[in-house]
Order: sequence, then C-alpha cells, then structure tokens
Amino acid sequence: MGARLMRSTMRTFLIAAAAASVLAPTARPAEAASNLRGTIVNVEGDAMQVKESNGTSVTVHLAKDAKIASVSKASLSDVKPGTFIGTAAMPQPDGRLQATEIHIFPESMRGTGEGNRGWDIGPGSSMTNGTVGQEVNKVEGNTLTVKYNGGDKAVTVTPSTKVVALVPGDRNDLKPNEKVFIPAASPAGNNSFEANRVTVGKDGVAPPM
Repeated sequence: MGARLMRSTMRTFLIAAAAASVLAPTARPAEAASNLRGTIVNVEGDAMQVKESNGTSVTVHLAKDAKIASVSKASLSDVKPGTFIGTAAMPQPDGRLQATEIHIFPESMRGTGEGNRGWDIGPGSSMTNGTVGQEVNKVEGNTLTVKYNGGDKAVTVTPSTKVVALVPGDRNDLKPNEKVFIPAASPAGNNSFEANRVTVGKDGVAPPM
C-alpha cells in the first residue's frame, strides 16, 4: 500500500505541475525601441517633455552624450554624387520605392545608420541611409540609387518628396514648441524613454522623417 500510495501521490504531483506550466502566463517580451515624433513641451536638464503626434505626452531622458541635429530647407539639386543621405520610402504597385523624404547628412555624420531597414510610416515602408555615387549609383532623372554597405536601393523622387539638410546642433536647439524626431528611443517605464539622438526642427522647418 505504501508503494502504491507513493506512486499515486507522484502522479498527482506531475499532473498538477503540468497544468500549472500550461496556465502560467508567459514572460512578456522586452518592449522594442520606438521612433518618436512630436513637439517639445519643455526641457529640464536631461529630461525633455514631448507631446507626440498622436497626442500622447512622454518624457524623454537624454543620454549625457546625446547627439543633436537640426534641419534646414534643401532641394533635390543639393543631392549630388558622393552625398550621404537618408530616405524614407513607400513601395508602389509597380514594385518601385517612392521617397517620401530625403535628409542630407553633413560630412561629420557620414555613416550614421548606414543600411536599409523597415520603417514605420506605413506598410512595407523602408529607410535607406547611404551614399549617392558616380558609377552604379547616380542621380538619373527623378530616380536616386543609393549604395550602402551590402547593397543598394533605387528610389523615385516626386514633387511631394520633402528634402532637408541636417546640421550638427546642440541642446540649445531643444526649445519648447519645436518639432522633434527621436529615433530608436528605448522604453524606460512610466511613459518615459531614453534616447541618444534627437533631430529637431529649426526656423519653421520640421524633421520630415
């Protein structure tokens, strides 16, 4: 009887353990970094209050060495062979990528975010940072071919494509009512984020990313 009771007890324990493993909630995956777009409400030290485009208010904690860039108006004629640019694009029915915006990096920021990756402005959207070259990569009509480490992408430019130039900035550029784009901000809990890069509008020109 003792052995039979022990086997029965063990069987009951194993069944209970299996049930618990099925019913127990799985651990939530870590929240992914987010691109933030909005308007500065105020800045105090390393903390910046931002009202996002969707109306949500968040706190952004800037890293001590956070890089700040501001934007100025530019045109497609400023995109020359050898220029390092970033461009957000949407796929078209014919398979082409249509640029919604182009931002021209200063030479001091060459290489920033180089590559091609998914973006968050719509289904299938992408961001490509790379160099407009002179051989395979060129400006030809309204099509730009941009080369990056590991590949290249051709994007079509239209009259509605916004073009800006990025200018190295500093924290004095972070002022209330200015528009900001904060790439890859890391969630920090309590509706707050940590960031090491900010692009801020200037003289009425807003970051188009």
